Amino acid sequence: MHNMFKKSIVLFTIIALLIIPLCSEVLAQEQISKEAPNGGAMVADFVILRPVGIVGLITGCTFFVLSSPFSALGGNIGTAWDQMVVVPAKYTFARPLGDF
Repeated sequence: MHNMFKKSIVLFTIIALLIIPLCSEVLAQEQISKEAPNGGAMVADFVILRPVGIVGLITGCTFFVLSSPFSALGGNIGTAWDQMVVVPAKYTFARPLGDF
């Protein structure tokens, strides 16, 4: 059992060391180059992501209404409103088409 634990720790460490450089490169490229979206990205945004955003907004509003008594008791109703309603609304309606 102890040997299997050691092997899993070594395997996890190897995977983490391989993935971390790849993720940082992706983040660096995203921050460096900001190109105008192409037509395919705009269509995918309009057909797939905007409807998903609307569903997320409706879901967030529903959960906000259900959780608002508990949020009010905890004193964080403003934070709950921002995270459950405002963030999905901005994602759905305020960002440019094709800008993920």
